[in-house]
Amino acid sequence: MPAPGLVLGGILGLQGGAALTTRLYPAVGPAGVVTLRLAVAALALTALWRPRIRGDRATLVVAAAAGTLLAVHHLAYYEAVARLPLGAATTLEFLGPLAVALCGSRRAPDLLWAGLAATGVLLLGGSGTALDTTGVVCATVAGCCWGGYILVGKRLAEGVPDGRGLALAVAWGALLSLPYGITQAGTRLLDPGILAVAAAVAVLSSVLPYTVQLEALRRLTPRVFGVLTSMEPAIGALIGLLLLGQHLAAPQWAGVAAVGLAAVGATRTEASADAIPAVTEPLGEGGGDTGPAGRIASGR
Repeated sequence: MPAPGLVLGGILGLQGGAALTTRLYPAVGPAGVVTLRLAVAALALTALWRPRIRGDRATLVVAAAAGTLLAVHHLAYYEAVARLPLGAATTLEFLGPLAVALCGSRRAPDLLWAGLAATGVLLLGGSGTALDTTGVVCATVAGCCWGGYILVGKRLAEGVPDGRGLALAVAWGALLSLPYGITQAGTRLLDPGILAVAAAVAVLSSVLPYTVQLEALRRLTPRVFGVLTSMEPAIGALIGLLLLGQHLAAPQWAGVAAVGLAAVGATRTEASADAIPAVTEPLGEGGGDTGPAGRIASGR
């Protein structure tokens, strides 16, 4: 599958899982949802890839950094979703990938597409109603963590050729989130009905999306990956409308169109540009991609 298709599939899974988690909030709260999601995902990925605890020190450090960013992102994002409409929370979260897209830019068309995506985000977030302040702060923190994960995840994807690095990162993130989940939900985390929904959420919004997005990061620069994820606010708004009954105003639908156009334009610009391979240092035994997909935005 082309890399943009992998990114799109990952976004669909993430937003579909976020909508599904609304059924769990009354029982276990946002922190409980995050703990269950990451724990189930860690078990599945560890069973699939069987990562080694002992290994190259640099790989372990990058995996731990990625896992920490995932844990903080999840905790902040689900706290935001519990307080804001799904489209608004996802719109604010997109500020992180947008910053990556802008900072990694080298050409005028790149700034054009990133600017169009930013305009779409502003239109999509302009609901005309007051938003919960705590929710806005949490969504912004989630965006910062997601932008950091794009950069760290790129390094992890280049250093480990399969899913072992992702399995280590998610397992570490699950351990970090465990105290918060237990504090908020207690023994309700072990309820069979809750575990069944959590397992579906983990597969839909963690195992599948992070696997395909890590593969996409092997083929794309962080800048293009960041702009492609500009589709996430639009998809979040659509899923919020279809599954949760959250309606959009006309300017917000214009924002949906703007971010979609920005994603298409960024992809076409990258495909038509002359790519200059850059040698990257491998992490561990897997080696790195030294082609166009292996380029890393400077200044990381």
